[in-house]
Amino acid sequence: MRLSNATLCLVSFIVFSFLQSPAFAVKRSYVVYLGGHSHGVQSSSIDLDAVTESHYHFLGSFLGGHEHAREAIFYSYTRHINGFAAHLDDEVAAQIARHPKVVSLFLNKGRKLHTTRSWDFLGLDHNGVVPSNSIWNKTRYGEGTIIGNLDTGVWPESKSFSDDGYGPIPSKWKGICQNQKDAGFHCNRKLIGARYFNKGYASVAGKLNSSFDTPRDKEGHGTHTLSTAGGNMVPRASVFGFGKGTAKGGSPRARVAAYKVCWPPVSGNECFDADILAAFDVAIQDGVDVLSVSLGGDPTAFFNDSVAIGSFHAIKHGIVVVCSAGNSGPADGTVSNIAPWQITVGASTMDREFRSVVVLGNNMHYKGQSLSSKVLPDKKFFPLLSAADAKLANASIQNATLCQAGALDPKKVTGKILVCLRGKNARVDKGQQAALAGAVGMILANDFLTGNEIIADAHLLPASHINYTDGLAVFAYINSTKNPMARIMPVTTLIGTKPAPFMAAFSSKGPNTITPEILKPDITAPGVSVIAAYTEAEGPTNEDFDKRRVQFNSVSGTSMSCPHVSGIVGLLKTRYPNWSPAAIKSAIMTSATTLDNANERILNASYIKAGPFSYGSGHIQPNLAMNPGLVYDLSTKDYLNFLCTLGYNDTLISAFSQDNYKCP
Repeated sequence: MRLSNATLCLVSFIVFSFLQSPAFAVKRSYVVYLGGHSHGVQSSSIDLDAVTESHYHFLGSFLGGHEHAREAIFYSYTRHINGFAAHLDDEVAAQIARHPKVVSLFLNKGRKLHTTRSWDFLGLDHNGVVPSNSIWNKTRYGEGTIIGNLDTGVWPESKSFSDDGYGPIPSKWKGICQNQKDAGFHCNRKLIGARYFNKGYASVAGKLNSSFDTPRDKEGHGTHTLSTAGGNMVPRASVFGFGKGTAKGGSPRARVAAYKVCWPPVSGNECFDADILAAFDVAIQDGVDVLSVSLGGDPTAFFNDSVAIGSFHAIKHGIVVVCSAGNSGPADGTVSNIAPWQITVGASTMDREFRSVVVLGNNMHYKGQSLSSKVLPDKKFFPLLSAADAKLANASIQNATLCQAGALDPKKVTGKILVCLRGKNARVDKGQQAALAGAVGMILANDFLTGNEIIADAHLLPASHINYTDGLAVFAYINSTKNPMARIMPVTTLIGTKPAPFMAAFSSKGPNTITPEILKPDITAPGVSVIAAYTEAEGPTNEDFDKRRVQFNSVSGTSMSCPHVSGIVGLLKTRYPNWSPAAIKSAIMTSATTLDNANERILNASYIKAGPFSYGSGHIQPNLAMNPGLVYDLSTKDYLNFLCTLGYNDTLISAFSQDNYKCP
């Protein structure tokens, strides 16, 4: 059998690493992927036990016995994905990678999370009234669809997951509520399932205490994304009184399930491959119709990518998988989740702003955004200071300009409005550092790369985020006078702003660096300042210093745009239950638009015309996706033929698909 190039490279790397290692090599966690299973969909417990035993037998042949294999394996994927995750030293890993039954072997790497008005903007309702042509009317608001979410879990007490008015749980549901070690966590007829997966995380982070044994969301990301996809309609939702309206998911009558695969960061990563594969394997069996995956890592070969592997097995069973494109923009070639069987979503703005105007002493006004509930005295001006001029003697100008911890001199800052440059540390952390140094307010100015993308954050002091051009004007004013002054006006909510949408600067862009012939991302959707349900275990900024608690929060990222599409997929699944994942993807893409609400080409964050590497086929239009006129369908075989063109051999692809496939 001819090994794939990806496998040969991995083997070479592992062997090289072993030769450079000491005699007593440290074991690392690996995923051994063996393809699909020969047992049917309705597998018995005997079938599943037999698979586990086969994994012990296989690994035992390398480790010197069944018991050694049992100790090493911490996940056995038994339902739809065939493989296991185990602690191995690099020499053994290299031997396993060469075995003809192994499709791929890869390190249990970490991946990152890609972190109200939006549905009005997408045309599903208008000022609280659902138009007759809305897809919501035609699809019963997603009734009967089950949406699963791989993320940080869920806050079950949120009103977005109340089961008031819901009937019995669909009979097709086979999942569970894994709450044995969290007595306060409850599922219901809306939130019909919740599980957690942390063995892959523990293999890197070390032994975990019992507080990790729960699907409860203590970070907020998973609650936000799941409620965006399938949360109830909740009236009078807001963040500190801003953005008041009815919070709602794309499929507000869908049932939802949470699969917790992401945890507090270890070496900058929250979600690990071994856990992601375990969640996919179980979610397919549970009976979900849609999987929303707002996480990702650096693009890699498909057989070394847990999300690509898991999503392929999902689409084989008719489950649509929607993924975030990543938050590494605006550089080219940064898009992740690039498999052709996934729907990959970029992020763009909507036509709502939380405006906070900056007024300078020369009476110039600059339109910023904020969600700060703190206000300065009405019409009072304060001294204005550039953070670069506020540095401590031993701090660098760069750190001071960015308002980083330990860089600002309280003697210079106290009583002033401080101007900080965006970049490096969190936007809300800059405000906290300014406040700790004695500032009464903060103006956050974009750098060149972030351009016109301004984000409304729940700052802890009066603050306004302004764009790059306006930031240059503010710095120029400071340098033009001996006594620069400014004030920050209270936040107001504006609707119908133009141009909208435009692409978020953070939204990862194509081209697809693994298979350039496949355009990614596929579509764009609202992902800036999205209001949705949130955990009450953390403050809205997720910073340790933030002791506030909210039921709803405004968050930005392709993590937020992804569940918008997941919710729309849920509606299409209700309307067309027999459509394939490829047909649904086609309907969404062929009905998209490349024009904004001024009927001009969608722009990027620098107000330059964007293109397909930014938005794929364009901005999603749910009502048109319901009647696309034409769909381009694909079967599993079409995807396998594509893998043939990449040089993967028959044996490898046959194991991947678990059929007698031969390359044409």
